[in-house]
Amino acid sequence: MNREFQTLVKHLIGLAREDEPLTKTNLPQQFRPSRGENYSIARNLNAAFLLLLAGETHPLYGEALTYLQKLEDHPSWRETVSFYRQGLQLVNEEISQQYSSNESFRRKMAELNSALNDSTKPSGGPAIIEQIRGVLFPEGKSLETPEDRQARISSLREKRTVEITDFNPSPISEPLKEVLFTSNILLTVPSVDLEKLSLKSSLKRALETIAREEQSYWYDHPIPVGIDPKHNEALYGMEGLEEAVRFEVKRGEAETDSTLTCVLSASVTHKGLSGIVKDYLEEEFRKEKNIRHLNLYLFTEDDTARLVDQILIPAAKKYDLAGDYQLLYQTIGVNGEYGRHYSFLKAIAAFWRILIDPRIKATFKIDLDQVFPQQRLVTESGTSAFQHFQTPAWGAAATDSQGRSIELGMIAGALVNSGDIDRSLYSPDVTFPDQEPAGEEVVFWSRLPQALSTEAEMMTRYGENSFAGGRRAIQRIHVTGGTTGILVEALRKYRPFTPSFIGRAEDQAYLLSVLFSGSPHLRYLHQDGLIMRHDKQLVAKDVIRASSIGKMVGEYVRTLLFSFYVKALPWPFAKIKEEIDPFTGCFVSSVPWTVTYLRFALQVATLFKSDNREGSRSGHELVRIGVSRLKGLVGQLHGQPDTLVDQYRQERSSWNLFYDVLDKLEEDLKKNEPFAVDLRRRAVACVDECRLDLGSGR
Repeated sequence: MNREFQTLVKHLIGLAREDEPLTKTNLPQQFRPSRGENYSIARNLNAAFLLLLAGETHPLYGEALTYLQKLEDHPSWRETVSFYRQGLQLVNEEISQQYSSNESFRRKMAELNSALNDSTKPSGGPAIIEQIRGVLFPEGKSLETPEDRQARISSLREKRTVEITDFNPSPISEPLKEVLFTSNILLTVPSVDLEKLSLKSSLKRALETIAREEQSYWYDHPIPVGIDPKHNEALYGMEGLEEAVRFEVKRGEAETDSTLTCVLSASVTHKGLSGIVKDYLEEEFRKEKNIRHLNLYLFTEDDTARLVDQILIPAAKKYDLAGDYQLLYQTIGVNGEYGRHYSFLKAIAAFWRILIDPRIKATFKIDLDQVFPQQRLVTESGTSAFQHFQTPAWGAAATDSQGRSIELGMIAGALVNSGDIDRSLYSPDVTFPDQEPAGEEVVFWSRLPQALSTEAEMMTRYGENSFAGGRRAIQRIHVTGGTTGILVEALRKYRPFTPSFIGRAEDQAYLLSVLFSGSPHLRYLHQDGLIMRHDKQLVAKDVIRASSIGKMVGEYVRTLLFSFYVKALPWPFAKIKEEIDPFTGCFVSSVPWTVTYLRFALQVATLFKSDNREGSRSGHELVRIGVSRLKGLVGQLHGQPDTLVDQYRQERSSWNLFYDVLDKLEEDLKKNEPFAVDLRRRAVACVDECRLDLGSGR
């Protein structure tokens, strides 16, 4: 292992039990091999990993190695030991490779090492942490003081500023008719006695069988079937959308009988749920909500497979289009990692326009714990939610700060937390931290670049300073999945998608697939004032709290997948990084193994630091879930580095086939060709089967 890196680790974790290390978590104190219960073993293994990472000169190196060796063949712990051992190997190889091939990395490591060993200067503090970030987390540098932050905000805003050369000559004019709204519902089996649930008996009987199935998919905070309606995000989100339309009607911006179409996807943890989710949601909506202005369509995995089987493959065969038709089943669907349903909910708009409703010009995705605060939007932005979609800047041609031609074919809004909206609609949902970094935050703190890009991109006001006049705008790289849209023309022209191996930040990954494709390049328009209120703490507080460990692990998965995904793209790594830094890019690391393993181990140590029952439980849970989710991914990415390249290319080919089919069908429908007309009838029938019957409320 590189000696200079070992010196860094020693300062992160401490040499002796009385030390105050940079992370404020002393690992020698946590390494107590005499303890034998599960919590203690997990804590000791994690501590041993970090002690071994510190190298042979650490006083506890020998004990840590012996402890790891003792548990290598233990039936309950061999997988955990293997995970940590693999981490030692990967970090060693990665640091050595960077040190030998990257002159800048080598220089920064040497400078950091000198600073750490300089006895005349404090061994901690902002200066040292800045140097650590320069090595492991450069996107988080120069964000300590208010002056530094303001300078970085101004610089990033200037970088993201574009000059509009031509506005969209045919913008959205009737949002309720021309924008297809979408959202995803995550569902799981109930964890309580079925007899306690207010469900009809047929659903309870089905759930008894489904609950015995082996779980197929895992999500952060799925809705348990039968949950109290007050905590059902599906009901909450659709009621919020219904109220947003009613607001437009009351203002006279829409007819009394106006309706908006929303496509919902249902991603389930147990495959059997796909067969009952439509029945369940129809029952819940009828009991709890009076939906009059929404046409809701629910697509399960079975429904998307039917579209492939009955529409896409017959058309592909008819038109003799190139491609592996069977891959369409794998690519187009709603179960599995989040990237899969995200891509479907975008692409369905093109399908809808050609085969269901030719009025559709765009799609816009919302999350179910977000609502449009209509009155506040009108009061503070001067425009209601749906009026924001009518801007001619959406779809405009522009020139970016580097002089490149871009097309603003996508649109992105912002969020305000429910607890902040009383202060201002323009309160950023992520702010700069006011506490000192500790634990994993010393080596990686995504909140810093997230707060930076939130201020620089999402909080830009067009009526102020250089943006007044209407020809200047912000292009967005940092987006949130619940406030993004794309014009159907742009969708069909550029064909973006999120690979189905992406399980977190699927919204960030979407643009990456076409980052430098075509001319001009496709980009997001920042729409000032298009803000949704984020109510996650109101509607699903308990569920979110219960999923906190899974969310932590998702952060580590994100770093690995994004770092390797970018390497799978057909453009230079450095060019992509320059475009997507700081926030999206901070998860694309030149040392992903090092960052991931350090973050994981330091976070485990932080949870164990409290040395109480709750801390021990959380620390053990993070080790258990983390090893379960990360070990296979680590093995795959290390042992088969081309896996993501192959999968990206296959899915690119499948989406090309999807859009080629639609292009051919559109041509033949214009000519009223019998095959295309019949296929459209079948498509309408398939879609009609997915429509939710909302009962008397309609």
